[in-house]
Amino acid sequence: MADFLLPALCACFAWWLATGAILWLVRRTSAQPALAAPVLGAAALLAVAGGAGLAASARVDSAASAYCGFACALAIWAAIEFSFLTGAITGPNRAPCPPGAGGLTRFRLATAALIYHELLIAAAAALGVAIAWGQVNPAGALTLLVLAVMRLSAKLNIFLGAPNLSAEFIPGRLAHLKSYFGAGAFNPLFPVSILGGAIVASALAGQALAAPASGAAETAYALAFALLLLALLEHVFMMTPLDDAALWRWAAPSLPAIPPRQGDDR
Repeated sequence: MADFLLPALCACFAWWLATGAILWLVRRTSAQPALAAPVLGAAALLAVAGGAGLAASARVDSAASAYCGFACALAIWAAIEFSFLTGAITGPNRAPCPPGAGGLTRFRLATAALIYHELLIAAAAALGVAIAWGQVNPAGALTLLVLAVMRLSAKLNIFLGAPNLSAEFIPGRLAHLKSYFGAGAFNPLFPVSILGGAIVASALAGQALAAPASGAAETAYALAFALLLLALLEHVFMMTPLDDAALWRWAAPSLPAIPPRQGDDR
C-alpha cells in the first residue's frame, strides 16, 4: 500500500503545484508583456533540461530515478502548456468560430486553432517514448503519454460539449477558443473516455504490483497510475457543477469564484 501511497501523493502535489505555477506565470506575463519573451526562453531551457534529465534517469533502476523522470516529463509538459497559454504556440486560426459553422467545418477550424500545440505535444510524447520506453525506468515516457492522451481526450470532450469548463482560466489572447466549446450537458465520448481510462489505469496498477519492489518500474507505473486517476477526475469535474477551479485560485486570485457555465460567453 505504501508503494502506491507515496507516488500518489507526489503526483497529486506535483500536478497541483505545476498547474498553479503555470497559471501564475501566465497572469504575470499578461500583466507585464515585457516578461513574456524571457519567461518563454526560460521555459524552452527548462524543456531541454527536462529532456536531458529524462534521458539520464531512464537508465537508472531506482525509485529516485523514477521520480526524477516524472519531474523531468512534467517540466517538458509545463513548458509546452506555458507556450500555449501565452499564445506563442497555438495554431494558424486565431479567429472565433463563424456563426452557424458546424460539423466538419467547426472541427476543421477548431483543429487549426490548436494544431501547432497538438503537434508539439505529440512530438514530446514521441520523444519520451524514444528515450525511455523499454528502459529500466519508463517514468518519463509513461508520464508524457498519459498527459498527451488524456489532454487530447479532454479537448475532444470540451469540443463536443461539457457543462463545467473552468473557462475563466483561458487568457484574453485565447478568448476565441471559447467559441469552439460544444454546447450541452453531456456528450457520448465522455463514458468512452472514462471507461478507457479506467481500463488503462487498471493495467498500470497491475504493472506496478508485478514490478520488483522498490525499483524504478514499480514507482514509474504507480506514478502513471496516480496521474491517470487525476486526469479522469478532471474529466468528471467537467461534467459536474463542482468548482474545481478553486484548487488554483491562489495562482489567479482576481478571477471569479464560480466558473461561467457553458454558453455564457457565446
